[in-house]
Amino acid sequence: MDQSGAEEAAIHRHPPEHSSIPSGENSVWSDVSPLLEAACRGLFFFFFFFAKYVLSSDAWLIGLRELRDGELIHGDNFNLFAAMSALEIMDPKMDSGIVCKYYSIDEAVENGVAPVPISSDKTIDVQCTIDIMDHLLACEATWHNGHSLAQTVFSCIYLLRPDRTSSHAILHSYCRVILATCKAVVSVVSDARTHEEEDLFTMAYGLPLHGDGDEKCLSMLNAVEETIYRQLRACKATSSKKRLSEDIEPLQHNLDLEEGFCKALLCRIRFRKHFFHVLTCMRRPQGRGLELARKHIASCMSELECILNSAEFLRLGAFGTCEDGVEDRTTASGRAPIGFDASLNSRSSAPTPPRAIKILSWEKAVQYFLKLLHDLDIVCSYSLDPSLEGVLRFVVQFQKSKPDLIARAHLQLLLVQDGKLYGRDPIFAVITKAAALPEVTKNHDIQKNEYIVQLGQLVINMLKILCTNAAWQRRKLGKILQDWRVIYVQLEIAFRNEFGSVSSISDDENICVKIFKHILNWVEEQTYWIASRYLMLGFELDLYSPNEYCMVYWYMYVVLIKLAEKTHLRIAVSSGTAKKKGKKKKDSSKEVAKESRIPLPVLFLQCHLCLAEGLSMMLAALRNELMVLQSPSPFNTEHERFIQHFELLQKACVPDNISYLSFKESTTYTRFSTLVMYNYFKNAQRIAKEIKSSFSDDPDRLAEVRRLEQVAEHNGVALNVICRVGALDPSLKVSFEFTHHPYFATAIVKRS
Repeated sequence: MDQSGAEEAAIHRHPPEHSSIPSGENSVWSDVSPLLEAACRGLFFFFFFFAKYVLSSDAWLIGLRELRDGELIHGDNFNLFAAMSALEIMDPKMDSGIVCKYYSIDEAVENGVAPVPISSDKTIDVQCTIDIMDHLLACEATWHNGHSLAQTVFSCIYLLRPDRTSSHAILHSYCRVILATCKAVVSVVSDARTHEEEDLFTMAYGLPLHGDGDEKCLSMLNAVEETIYRQLRACKATSSKKRLSEDIEPLQHNLDLEEGFCKALLCRIRFRKHFFHVLTCMRRPQGRGLELARKHIASCMSELECILNSAEFLRLGAFGTCEDGVEDRTTASGRAPIGFDASLNSRSSAPTPPRAIKILSWEKAVQYFLKLLHDLDIVCSYSLDPSLEGVLRFVVQFQKSKPDLIARAHLQLLLVQDGKLYGRDPIFAVITKAAALPEVTKNHDIQKNEYIVQLGQLVINMLKILCTNAAWQRRKLGKILQDWRVIYVQLEIAFRNEFGSVSSISDDENICVKIFKHILNWVEEQTYWIASRYLMLGFELDLYSPNEYCMVYWYMYVVLIKLAEKTHLRIAVSSGTAKKKGKKKKDSSKEVAKESRIPLPVLFLQCHLCLAEGLSMMLAALRNELMVLQSPSPFNTEHERFIQHFELLQKACVPDNISYLSFKESTTYTRFSTLVMYNYFKNAQRIAKEIKSSFSDDPDRLAEVRRLEQVAEHNGVALNVICRVGALDPSLKVSFEFTHHPYFATAIVKRS
């Protein structure tokens, strides 16, 4: 029997084990391990068996010819789990050893990949040192953006063997501070537990992160900085001070380039020093280091500008010519750095296969650090507002700039320290203040109640969640809604068991009754705030299609109504007007609804509420009368999409008695005549104009009101155009864009 026949017989002698993938009507899955084993014994036989057993049918051949890049032949029962478990043979991303040039650090060093000194020519040595610094900056920015530490920063062989650089003072001190910085960043992200967003971020893979300590690291860097600064002063010395320059050994022998090299090195070393100080100052308890951190942030930004300015010298002055295409290079000079090999650590990147990583360009890395420092400066400038409402407003506003993971981790650790707000305010005191209770209640023994303790933990968890990225934040907020609903029910039951009916007891009779009543109302208000945040984040993440806007805005409307009611009740109770309002129930609705009696926060919510209701009714009328935005999905019904978007809200009963049937009843018979009668957009515009002056000292909220006013104005105009010519002009096209506000759409009316 020839060899191919023997291989075939071997396969038939070992029948495949039962496959983990169930067979379908038209396909049966088999174990191909024997086939692969045969392939290992000879590539020719692999192709022979592959052609014989897999490609024998015409259908397969036709299918292969028609396949485009990225497509996959699969059976009808090949599900997502099977696809994720599949392995593409010979794909470099799936084989960590296939692209390695060197298989150990020692082998790379022996082959001269990371020489020390870098060059016997001091000019080249300084040039290459600056290139290493620049590439490390680009690697660090790439790591911050979610890639593996092993394949970015620690692709530098000098960092993997830090003791080898001890004879090179500049490179040695720079590598040491890089190690200390990486350790500080890993620490802050791990402590904040925001690394769950990107599991690879904090994995050190046994790399040498632990150096000689912060003090020794900084002392080495300061010594190098002082030496280079003295040399720079010597370069600038006048002819009368030439003796000074003669006593100082130059960095390199080309005196015409000495000053430029000194400046380029100084700004890079100083940036490293100040950035490390920023990270350490921001970790001081109770925000004590924020003011000092801001000074270091300002210094970092100044040094980054100097680093950018040094690029021209490094490209032109150092080399005499400016290379083309340097915008994608990872160094200011445009040259490839010495001492890096990204493949060295690729096999230590378990538990996932190594990723194909493209290091950010040097210019993008500098811009990234400028943005990071700006975000950290915002955190440091925060006034540590003791009110929870102020904290929530600050975090939401901060998230609008899409801050980096590191900035968000620092914010979270600032807000929550040792189970307290800012590490100083007990959570129960924060809750009593938020619930509009008197100052004296913050030390009441009721804080030891089991459910009050659980409520405090919910507040802490909410603050942590709000510091995560938008996708993670929305997911977690949807899940904790049920926890807030459950704690409300538990508090209500405990209150009834202790004191009986809520309405039969006066607040004056028992301070515990007053605390429970205020907290119950506040828990409901906070639950609706979380729900509104959850819905609005869907727009930010682009989770809603235009034909779903109607149901989303309708749900926002019903949530905002409840939020406005609970906010109004809290403010009324805190100002002592709750009883007075109860006596005026028989008054006309116009008297009760006088806007002069409606608190500013409630009017602010009403502006949002009018826009949400107006948009939901406008979209419903477009669908009912003009058949616009009717695009039924072939995969699911409108009812199913309603459940998909609001399932977590429905499970938490937020609000009560709201269902898909409620939505259909509210929108099925909506017409443009109804919209014109109620004029929701005009009401929103009127409220926005009235409250603008009240936010003159709050630029963020003033900007929000102006955005709301623009949306209301443009939608009012669009509604009038549609009402006048919509039914008579079939060429009229209506679309919705988020040009003025990230959550409230603006109608665009055009003729096709």
